[in-house]
Amino acid sequence: MRGNPPTFSYAANPIESEDWLRVLERDLRAAQCTDHEMVLYGPRQLRGTALEWWEAYLAAHESPDYITWDEFKESFRRHHVLEGTITMKKEEFLALKQGSTSVGEYRNCFIQLSRYAPEEVFTDKKKQSHFLKGLIDLL
Repeated sequence: MRGNPPTFSYAANPIESEDWLRVLERDLRAAQCTDHEMVLYGPRQLRGTALEWWEAYLAAHESPDYITWDEFKESFRRHHVLEGTITMKKEEFLALKQGSTSVGEYRNCFIQLSRYAPEEVFTDKKKQSHFLKGLIDLL
C-alpha cells in the first residue's frame, strides 16, 4: 500500500474502470501479492458507490473468504465495464487503419486498442501482421 495504488469510486467512461483495474493489478503484482492478498488489498482502494457495490457483493456471497482475484476482476468488470463497451473497442481495433495519422499515432492507438482483442495479437507474428494491414498502402 506504500506504493499508493489508485482509488476508484465511479467512472462515467467504462474504459476508465478497466484502466483502474489494470493499474491496480499491475501494482499489486509488482508488490508480489498472493492471490488472497490481492483480494484483501485491491478492494480497499474502492470508494463511494464502488465500495457499496463491493460490500453488497460480499454480503451476498456464500463464501466471501474464498473469493479469488479472478472472481473479483470478473465481478468488477461485469458491474463497472459494460460488455458492449469491450465489444465496441474490439471492433474498433479490428477496423483500425492508419488513415491520415502519423505512424506513431497509429502505433499508439494500435497498442491501446489491442488489449481488447488479445486473440488477434497473442503472438508477435499475428501482432505484426495486423499492424501492417492497417498501415497506408503507398504502392
